[in-house]
Order: sequence, then C-alpha cells, then structure tokens
Amino acid sequence: MVFDIAGFKDAMSRFTTGVTIVSGIEEGEPVGFTCQSFVSLSIDPPFVAVAPARTSTSWPRIARAGSFCVNVLGRHQVDLGRAFAASGGRKFEGVEWHPSPGSGSPVIEGCLAWVDCAVELVHDAGDHELIMGRVLDLGSGEGSPLLFFRSGFAALAPLGRDEERE
Repeated sequence: MVFDIAGFKDAMSRFTTGVTIVSGIEEGEPVGFTCQSFVSLSIDPPFVAVAPARTSTSWPRIARAGSFCVNVLGRHQVDLGRAFAASGGRKFEGVEWHPSPGSGSPVIEGCLAWVDCAVELVHDAGDHELIMGRVLDLGSGEGSPLLFFRSGFAALAPLGRDEERE
C-alpha cells in the first residue's frame, strides 16, 4: 500500500486547533513563529509541547536560549498569526510585548494566554521536532480564540442549547 500524503493532510486539516506564536530571545532581539502544534502534556509537573517544522528558521534561534513562551492568540490577532507564519523578516516590528518573568521571552500584549517554558526535552519527530517545555510561569487574558481549520484561520461560534443536545 502506498501512503496517501494528500489524504493524510486533508484528514488532519479537519482537526481544529488554536493558534499560537512561539517566541524567544536571541542576542537581545525577539524572535517568533506561528504554531498550531501545541498541547498541554502534564499538570504535575507542568509540561507543554510544541512541534516546530525542521524547516523553521525561527525555532533554532529560539532553541539556543533554552527557553520559549507560547502566546495563545485571540480572534482579534489574525494579522499577527499571518505575519509570524511568514519566513524571515522582523516579525516583532510594531508588536507590543513585554518580557516574561521567568525566562524573559516575549509575551505578546492582548494574547488570550501565555505559557513561559524552559526547554526540557527535544525529540526527533520526522519532519518536525517535538519540544517538551517545563512551565515556568503563565498568565491569562480575555476574548475569543483564533482557530486553525482546513488550512485557514477560523473563529469560534458558540452552540445554542438545542445544538448542544444533538
């Protein structure tokens, strides 16, 4: 049997995810990339994971610092999601942020949540790397999430009571 890559991509695109920007500091400058491969792994001890592509030019720059911050984007931050998905450039130009208390990684103003992490483990995951981060600090904001579905950005539409019962 020949593996159907297009079918795999199509099936996986139907799993809705949140959108994050993984950020860090390299030589005093903020660095980041859009990432929808983010998951909570453990509560005790607190661990999360991200999975940057091996082709990422931003992740190696962040990894050298040994820490990163996951910024969970709100619906109102779709332009940031697009801008940080592009390769290269000065992505933080004009973006308001402050250093996280734990690692100093960028926390983007207005995000729904942020999770500051120390790199705990890096694992080979095919054309990606699986990065496990030990949570150092975190915070939450308000608003609706920015979602990723079928290779595009989407927004949450709450279900009515009748729809919840179906």
